[in-house]
Amino acid sequence: MRASDTERERIAEILREAVAEGRLRMEEFEQRLDAAYKARTHGELEPLVRDLPAPGAPPAPVAAGQPRTGSVARWSDRIGMPATSSGGFALWGGFRRQGNWTVGRVFTAFAMWGGGHIDLREANFEDREVVVRCFTIMGGIQVTVPPDLNVDVRGIGIMGGFGEHTKDDGDPAPDAPRVRITGLALMGGVGVERKRSKAEKRRLRDAERRRGRLEKGDGGR
Repeated sequence: MRASDTERERIAEILREAVAEGRLRMEEFEQRLDAAYKARTHGELEPLVRDLPAPGAPPAPVAAGQPRTGSVARWSDRIGMPATSSGGFALWGGFRRQGNWTVGRVFTAFAMWGGGHIDLREANFEDREVVVRCFTIMGGIQVTVPPDLNVDVRGIGIMGGFGEHTKDDGDPAPDAPRVRITGLALMGGVGVERKRSKAEKRRLRDAERRRGRLEKGDGGR
């Protein structure tokens, strides 16, 4: 049976969700998306998503005590997980917290003659109110957060810096957790950066390509 534009767009949406959740590599996503827009029949469309869940389908069961994966999950699904880390320490070295991890209610980071990176873009949160305490002496700590996270920065810099700068603008989501970042930077620095994750950037690029196709009048095919 011949496929319609609506059916092609339904398949494209499933592919977008899959790449955002890490089920598809970017190269494979682009190949399948291109094939979806070129497809003429149902028989050409269905194999493209046969191994993927439909958008809005319930997530696979998660073992007790393990966080759900995927930064595109609703904020409500990312709050209330058991903490997997409550601190980081660096002395003449470094530490890194990133990917799918769960921030404790109070997370304390210390770096002396070293550095640390705390990435909250893919993280879950033990509670709706979280405090991240950063202390550095002749070192540096970088905190990266998504644009829609509620963040309050209240640190002190002495012969150093403690502040926030933005790469990607965005408004805090009303249901997002609130993260208060405090501490002290002595002859060092603590930086807080708002920056979108790779999955979010992929979705934005795909949406932009889709708008371009529609403006050219080809219906997204």
